Amino acid sequence: MERIPLAIVGAGGMGTRHLFGMAELERAGLNPFDLVAVCDVDPARAEHVADEARARLGRRPAACADVAAAQRLGAVAVDITTVPQAHHSLAADAVALGLDVMVEKPVGLTIAAARQLEASVAGSDRILSVAENFRRDPTNRLVKALVDGGVLGEPRYFHQSSGGGGNLMAISMWRHMKDESGILFDAGTHYTDMMEYYLGPVTSVYAQMRLFEPVRYNPAATGGAPASNPGGVYGQSQAAMPAEFEATADDALFAMVNFASGAVGQYAENRAEHGRDSWARSVHGSAGAVEIPKDRSGQPLVLTLDRTHTYTGAEILPLVPEFQLDDATAALFGGAQATAYGLDFETVDRLLLAVEYAEFGSCISSRTRPEVGLDEGLRAIALCYAMMESGAAGGTLVTVDDVLDGSVSGYQASIDAAIGIGANA
Repeated sequence: MERIPLAIVGAGGMGTRHLFGMAELERAGLNPFDLVAVCDVDPARAEHVADEARARLGRRPAACADVAAAQRLGAVAVDITTVPQAHHSLAADAVALGLDVMVEKPVGLTIAAARQLEASVAGSDRILSVAENFRRDPTNRLVKALVDGGVLGEPRYFHQSSGGGGNLMAISMWRHMKDESGILFDAGTHYTDMMEYYLGPVTSVYAQMRLFEPVRYNPAATGGAPASNPGGVYGQSQAAMPAEFEATADDALFAMVNFASGAVGQYAENRAEHGRDSWARSVHGSAGAVEIPKDRSGQPLVLTLDRTHTYTGAEILPLVPEFQLDDATAALFGGAQATAYGLDFETVDRLLLAVEYAEFGSCISSRTRPEVGLDEGLRAIALCYAMMESGAAGGTLVTVDDVLDGSVSGYQASIDAAIGIGANA
C-alpha cells in the first residue's frame, strides 16, 4: 500500500514521543505513513527530531518551519504536537490547506479556542483526529467491555483519586502556568475523556480547587534528576528551565460529578501531594466493581462481583467473550484479548501512540471518522473546565452544557485574553 506523506508539527518532547510511536508501528510492519517533514519554529529542534527519525525509520525527513512548508514538501497530513496554546490555530491552518490532521489533546486551550477551530473547519471533508491515548490502553478497553456488557450491572459510581508532585516541577514549566495549560487541565483532559468513555455524558459538577504550591522547584536546573521525564525525552529542556519559579495554575481539584445515566462520580487530583504518591480508579455497579490500574502501567484489572467473586486479568475474559482489541493494538500488545502486559512505561507510551497513528492512517485511507474527533475533544475540555469553573467560583454547581455554550467561562477569560481570543470568539 502506498504510504501517506505526513509531517510532525512540533519537535519538542511530545513530538519526539510521537516519533517513537511511529517507529514502533514501523517495526511491526504496520506504519501507513512516510514521514516527509518535521516542523518547528526552532530549527535546531526540527533538525534533531529529523535525525532521530533517520535513526529509527531508516529515512530522514526534511526539517522545516511551519505547516505550509510541510505541504510544499509533499505532506498531505500533519500530526500537531506543539504546546497546547497553538493546537487550535495550527489545526485550522492545516485544514485550510487541505491537510488531514491529528492534533494532540487538548483540541483547544479553552472552549472559545476550540469553537474557533470548529468554525474554521465547518463544511470541510478533512479528517480531524484528537490524539487521546489513555482510552486506547488495553486495560481501559476491557473496562469499557465490562460496562457495556452489563457485567457490573447498572453503573452507579465512578471514583478517581491521585496525588504526587509535592512542590516540584511536573515535566515542564508551562504545566504550572494558567495561561499555557496548567497541570490540572493538561492531565485533566485525559481523565475527563476517560470518565465519559466509560460511563457516558456528564451533565453537571461541583468542585473545590486550590493552588497549594505557588512556588515550584526544578532540580534538573541544578544538576539533579528531573522530578518527571516521561519517555526520557525532556531532560535537556528541563535543565534549561529555571530552578525556581512562581506557579499561576491551580494544582489541586476535588469534584463531584453527575452523569446523565444517574451515576455519580468523585474525582480528586492533588498535584501538590507531599505524602506517598497515590492512585485509585474504579467503576462500581449494581452487580460489582472493577479496580483499574494507572494508565500505561500494564497492570491487570481486579473485578469483584457480588462482593465475593474476584477475577484478575485474563480470568475476566470468559465474562466478556466478545471482547476483541483492534488489529493494530492486538499486534502491538500481544493478542486480540490482551489484558495485562509486563512492559515499562516508556514502551507502553510508545505503543499507545503507535495505535493512534494506526487509526489515523486508517481513517485517512477509508475517509472514516476517528474515534476521538472534535466533538469528543470539546467535551473533554468542557468537563474539565466545568470542574475548574466551579472550583474558581467556590463550589457552585456548573453544567457541562453551560461551559460548552460559553455561558460559564470566567476562569477561562484570562486564558482567552492571553492567547488573543475575544469574548465573542
